[in-house]
Amino acid sequence: MHFTIHDTPGVIHIIRLLSWLVLKLGGWKVVNVAPATGSYLIIAAPHTSNWDFPLGIVMAFHLRLKVYFIAKHTLFEGMAGPIMRWLGGIPLNREASKNFVEVSIEAYANQEKLIFAIAPEGTRSSVARWKTGFYHMAKGAKVPLALAYFDFATRTGGIGKMLETSENMQADMQAIAAFYRPMTGKNPNNYNPDIMGDQQAPTAEPLAPQTLGESPPVQPAETSA
Repeated sequence: MHFTIHDTPGVIHIIRLLSWLVLKLGGWKVVNVAPATGSYLIIAAPHTSNWDFPLGIVMAFHLRLKVYFIAKHTLFEGMAGPIMRWLGGIPLNREASKNFVEVSIEAYANQEKLIFAIAPEGTRSSVARWKTGFYHMAKGAKVPLALAYFDFATRTGGIGKMLETSENMQADMQAIAAFYRPMTGKNPNNYNPDIMGDQQAPTAEPLAPQTLGESPPVQPAETSA
């Protein structure tokens, strides 16, 4: 993968300190239940505001995650391109990149530890349903999904749940929908909790972020340097 800010000595340490400060001053608590080793694919939601991107980047820096984020290609135009790539960005033209899923699967196969991040909604506006390319990426690469979120109601965010894809995509998507349903984006009216577009996603009780299985809820980590 290409050279990023995470590979820049000295700079990354300053950025992590500044990220901690931003989160502290903003009153945010950060959760992370992702494994320390291995690869996975982060999906981030609800995506309802332009603030979600810098907030997600700051949280990734604070958690010391070397993340390559996938974003629409228009964000890489002009002078912004080199900066976005240095931050770990990978441009995606959804119309031209018909084989992006296959390319991503190959990238996972060639890396011992790789973390991609993507916003399945594809836009900060309300959508009828999520794009499912992320699901096929994770399943094809045989890596778990890391469910990342921004809950502006509780000022809590981070990676709250790990999900292994199964042979039942419908059930997996329902589990994802249930996890995100209690979350409140910065602009709540821009988020459609019916991520499958069929209004069959079950309603979930407000929950503390947790991993699959019998593990207990994980408490938000204090944003300490």
